[in-house]
Amino acid sequence: MTNQLKSVRRDFTLLLLASICTGIYGGLYDPIFNNFLSDTYQIGEALRGALEFPRELPGFLTVFISGLLIALPDTRIAFLALLALAASLFGFGLWAPGLGVAVFWMLTWSVGAHLYMAVYNSIGMNLAEPGQTGQRMGLLGSANTTASLLGYLLIWWGFKYAGMTYQASFLLAGSAVLAAAVCLLLMRPLRPAKPRRAFVYRREYRLYYLLSVLFGARKQIFLTFGPWVLIKLFHQPAATFAVLGLVGTVLGIFFRYALGIAIDRLGERKIIFWESVLLVVICLSYGFARFIFPAGTALQVIYACFIADQLLFACLLARSTYLHKILQKPEDLTPTLAMGVSVDHAVSMSVPVLGGLLWEAAGFQYVFLVAALIAMVNCAVALYIPAHAPIKQAAARAAN
Repeated sequence: MTNQLKSVRRDFTLLLLASICTGIYGGLYDPIFNNFLSDTYQIGEALRGALEFPRELPGFLTVFISGLLIALPDTRIAFLALLALAASLFGFGLWAPGLGVAVFWMLTWSVGAHLYMAVYNSIGMNLAEPGQTGQRMGLLGSANTTASLLGYLLIWWGFKYAGMTYQASFLLAGSAVLAAAVCLLLMRPLRPAKPRRAFVYRREYRLYYLLSVLFGARKQIFLTFGPWVLIKLFHQPAATFAVLGLVGTVLGIFFRYALGIAIDRLGERKIIFWESVLLVVICLSYGFARFIFPAGTALQVIYACFIADQLLFACLLARSTYLHKILQKPEDLTPTLAMGVSVDHAVSMSVPVLGGLLWEAAGFQYVFLVAALIAMVNCAVALYIPAHAPIKQAAARAAN
């Protein structure tokens, strides 16, 4: 085994450990955040939607923030991103006396989370062998999902039986992120073979940008208003979200890994198309189950939709692997992923604001009707993805 291969495997192991730590953080943070806002600051639908603008603004600025850090290797950028993410979680746990301070911590969280999102996939794909990108990324996603089980279990047990507080949950989540940051710090600070540009926009990537815009709109509707339906209309506590997270996580362990293999074998076109078809069904069920079924049955339908949507979020991987296959230059990967995050958030900043106003003016069901229309557009766009992506050409470009 060559020294280079040993180094690659060591770095992949460290990235795998970082994925496990961030999985624990996600299991602690995801099920409590919306309940934390509702219980602590007693906000309504319009304000909840409006809060997504400052929370998602750093996501829009990701391409510029990563550009400022262009001289640093991806692993060091990821390390700094996780430090910012940990700082925000400790801030929520130690000092968030009013909504204004909470918004500051949201901004800090967003800087770290979105910057890490942009470089994490780049690091993982650069550590994968040609033709096995989906499988390697699926393995990382599966490890992350498995680890989140611990976080969800702690939230479920803590809030249901042990009197756990939001503050303690944030502090534990921050500690897990710090551990992930240490893993990134121990990785080799590899730089691309050729200097990369801070900003990349190529006509050849326009379909990837469009997919990112549509994903941003669809994603933010569910992240913001999916939990809000259960909290405000069905009065569900944090422990319920922990249980839903547990179920989704157990299924996701197998789903993520299988998804990675399916992407390699079937291609991104089929994955993204059928993801969009399922999303249309989920959106319509989310919006109208309450009017079609008795209350108890409607709640079960919403539970199922919540879990199904949680699983389908993993299909974001197909967009990243599609980009990896069509790269014109290897050094385009990180800045183009950052551009994808930015165009994603150009939409996701405004969608929750409009969604909150639509909810209050007409009803929550219309928010999800709009989401269904977005999913239908995504179906049509997916058909423009080549049925057989040029894996060999991408690998050849990367080798040059």
